[in-house]
Amino acid sequence: MTIASHRAAVRRPSAGARRFGYLVAIGFTVAGWYVINVRPGWEAVPFLTSDTADVLGLLNFSLFVGIAVNLLYVVRDPRWLTALGDVVTTGVGLAVLVTAWQVFPFDFDAYTFGWAGLTRLVLVLAMVGSAIAIVVQLVTLVRLAVASR
Repeated sequence: MTIASHRAAVRRPSAGARRFGYLVAIGFTVAGWYVINVRPGWEAVPFLTSDTADVLGLLNFSLFVGIAVNLLYVVRDPRWLTALGDVVTTGVGLAVLVTAWQVFPFDFDAYTFGWAGLTRLVLVLAMVGSAIAIVVQLVTLVRLAVASR
């Protein structure tokens, strides 16, 4: 399969479908922000400690960036812009994960299962996945820049 035929085989959904997806993502993000910050709020989660407040500002910033980028995509979403937006949102998300690792605002002492170890493993996997996603999107940006010449 040549690169040209591969590109033809990998088609983007229609602009309307993509816009609908961006709006759904915005809706879920706003709902998540509401659940975390308003009702019931992160304080309702029994295993989160008061140290969660140290992560919350960056988490809220990450949610805001996701909403802003998706709003931008609703208006305009060329491949280069979505790749760049994905680098930005994933980078901010990675910062949230690193902060959560450093602060570790979880208290699993009331549980017999080793949730702390599992949580740390999930954080590491998410950080590795985020780093890979950033590299993939940067490669996509470079490929798009080279192809446009």
